[in-house]
Amino acid sequence: MNTDLNNKTIVMSGGSRGIGLAIALRAARDGANIVLIAKTAQPDPRLNGTIFDAAEQIEAAGGKALPVVGDVRSDDTIAGAVRAAVDRFGGIDICVNNASVLDLSGTVDLQPKRYDLMQDVNTRGTFMLTRACAPYLKQAVNPHVLTLSPPLNLTPRWLGAHVGYTIAKYGMSLCTLGFAAEFAEDGIAANSLWPRTTIATDAVANIHGGAQTLARSRRTEIMADAAYLILTSASRERTGGLLIDEDVLREAGVTDLSGYAFVEGTTEFETDLFLD
Repeated sequence: MNTDLNNKTIVMSGGSRGIGLAIALRAARDGANIVLIAKTAQPDPRLNGTIFDAAEQIEAAGGKALPVVGDVRSDDTIAGAVRAAVDRFGGIDICVNNASVLDLSGTVDLQPKRYDLMQDVNTRGTFMLTRACAPYLKQAVNPHVLTLSPPLNLTPRWLGAHVGYTIAKYGMSLCTLGFAAEFAEDGIAANSLWPRTTIATDAVANIHGGAQTLARSRRTEIMADAAYLILTSASRERTGGLLIDEDVLREAGVTDLSGYAFVEGTTEFETDLFLD
């Protein structure tokens, strides 16, 4: 079973740029309704675009956009976004947990407020947004929860690299496994998706490697295309996966990934975090 996303309603944390926006735009091409929760209401010189810019792009791509300015750490913001989605579009079909904070500091250097921020946005935000969407997902046809988080790699290399960030991201993946088990009888699929290589986003440009890493990265569209394949699959048949983008594409018969290179002609890519 593969259906398109026409008239499906997606509630997404983040999504004003990067991978989240790419996923939203891919869904918009089918005519999906996208509810974005993001903080960037005003232009920021360090970041590309605002939530309103993203909404315009979604509408231009063929979808319907509902921007909700707020913080996924806020229970009131989450409740308001879910209520707005139901009021405007009649229900919720898909929850995408995209918002995430990246800080690769070691244990001694990681400031308490940054630790708390990562836990609150990454793990708590994933749990609480899914919790709020779940009653409506139970009523949907082919409901999905998709979380952008990695496989659980318990090798010392990754457990010791940046403990605070690792806990926050693995918490998201544990949510996926837990949701898949808890909501199996309701037919709600819960999967995680992670890129095999680094992806050309603001986070990579500004925090994780800069220009050299960007040159060895792939475009956000590879994650969007992989997400689309997951979200259009049968929810009762594909759940509980901690999936990798290129594996999802290859499984679907996509063998030539060269077009996803951020720099045309690149053949050597930077492997992303948590992957050996």
